[in-house]
Amino acid sequence: MSTLWLALLLAVKLYLKDGTFQMVREYQVEGDRVKYYSTERGDWEEIPKDLIDLKKTQAEQASIEAERKSTLAADAAEEKAEREQAREIARVPMNAGVYWVNGKELTALKQADVKVVNNKRRNVWKALSPIPVITGKATLEVDGAASAMAVTGNRPEFYMRLSAEQRFGIVKLAENKGNRVVERWTIVPVTKEVVQEHDDVEVFRQQVDDDLYKVWPQKPLEPGEYAFIQYTEGKTNTQVWDFSVKGAAQ
Repeated sequence: MSTLWLALLLAVKLYLKDGTFQMVREYQVEGDRVKYYSTERGDWEEIPKDLIDLKKTQAEQASIEAERKSTLAADAAEEKAEREQAREIARVPMNAGVYWVNGKELTALKQADVKVVNNKRRNVWKALSPIPVITGKATLEVDGAASAMAVTGNRPEFYMRLSAEQRFGIVKLAENKGNRVVERWTIVPVTKEVVQEHDDVEVFRQQVDDDLYKVWPQKPLEPGEYAFIQYTEGKTNTQVWDFSVKGAAQ
């Protein structure tokens, strides 16, 4: 940083009563004179006190100082938050999966076993690769009416470490004959293309590492059944991590 640029950063405005001002590094009131160090000329100079608008000069100095302190406090708070997040990220396991920020702990969500239910024939297959796909309508489901994992709070925070570069998010699950529906599939005849539908939850996503994201809902979640999903559009490779929200949304 050049000496001139440093001087400009340190300079303050010494206002005169005629509306003009001098850029000074510092000034001192000595009796009926004001002594100041001019940043323009790089030397000490004097001026009659009666020509100086000290009230305006001091008011601006106070405002600048308050802004400086506010900026320093904000920077310190941001640095503290970054340090705390770095410590938290370091605790996230390297294994792909979803981890709920449970107070000071990280709790891993268990990956759910899912099945494909063909609505026309009521055929059921475990969602293993390759899945026997029949054209028409089908649902991707998880057994049981409720997840064994219940999270507290209505805006829970999670870390998700991806196993591949795929789409991901939180979805709300629907009930179907005592089970939970993750996705609704339409399998196109001939091409066997899969059109997926799921009830997305609006979330914030913050990438904190190459394959690691912090995820939390934009709005409080209503009580019910939810899941993280990782998937490829048009494919039958959806992975599911289910959880329940028990508390009332606020």
